[in-house]
Amino acid sequence: MKFVRTPDECFEGLPGYPFAPHYLDVDDGEGGKLRMHYVDEGEGGTVLMLHGEPSWSFLYRKMVPVIVGAGLRAVAPDLIGFGKSDKPTERTDYTYARHVGWIWAFIEKTGPRDITLVCQDWGSLIGLRVAAEHQDRFARIVVANGGMPTGDQQMPEAFFAWQKFSQETPVFPTGMIVARTCTSSPPEDVIRGYDAPFPDESFKAGARQFPLLVPSSPNDPAAPANRAAWEVLMKWEKPVLTAFSDKDPITRGGETIIQKLIPGAKDQPHTTIKDAGHFLQEDKGEELAHVVVEFARGVTSPGA
Repeated sequence: MKFVRTPDECFEGLPGYPFAPHYLDVDDGEGGKLRMHYVDEGEGGTVLMLHGEPSWSFLYRKMVPVIVGAGLRAVAPDLIGFGKSDKPTERTDYTYARHVGWIWAFIEKTGPRDITLVCQDWGSLIGLRVAAEHQDRFARIVVANGGMPTGDQQMPEAFFAWQKFSQETPVFPTGMIVARTCTSSPPEDVIRGYDAPFPDESFKAGARQFPLLVPSSPNDPAAPANRAAWEVLMKWEKPVLTAFSDKDPITRGGETIIQKLIPGAKDQPHTTIKDAGHFLQEDKGEELAHVVVEFARGVTSPGA
């Protein structure tokens, strides 16, 4: 599998992102290896934070210090194709199943158990699948502006507008995409931080392809596996918390589905993060982190 690797100098001087890089290799599915980057800070019960499209672990920079300060381990990998991870150059190299496999390989190699999963956007599509397929590794789940569609439900018009834009825009403006879906106004150095992994368009095959991989019709290739995952989640008794924002047109209302269908979501202290957009980690990262900490403290096993 052909890939590009963003030069280290592209990541120099990022605001609020002092974390030491960690790397491991995952199989590319074609006999080769891809390097995956991850943040790994602190000690204690593991909080695994999965980002979405077109962000990377930079999105969680405000949350990591809060989680570590609470005596927990904050782990945030960059999905293949994003951040400091390797980026296959062919769009056909990116599939839903491969991303699920890569994150599971990451969990196997880094070894955490009793995981508190925090997932948003594509982090939810991938994370909920992994959790359903490997239940024994997860203790609880926090879903923030995310879900796991099967293609059997009507997607909101905002999603199709985003999908259309992602395929037709001549330049895929990653930093501005994040900024425009926030309620705050990220400064220029933060926007540059979201642009950092993508020096030019040749690095953006994954970012371009992801919107097409969301199951939006019943015959989508990922639909059967997602339906099977939902069969598991509809029997899931371990704690599940929703922490959606109040100003996200794409995932609005998704929290009610999770609360209704997953038994572990019953009687949990579900919260709404006020005055936050789709990327609520950017708008209200510290607030979301405190929600995660309080939820994890209830049943987290030290040293997990």
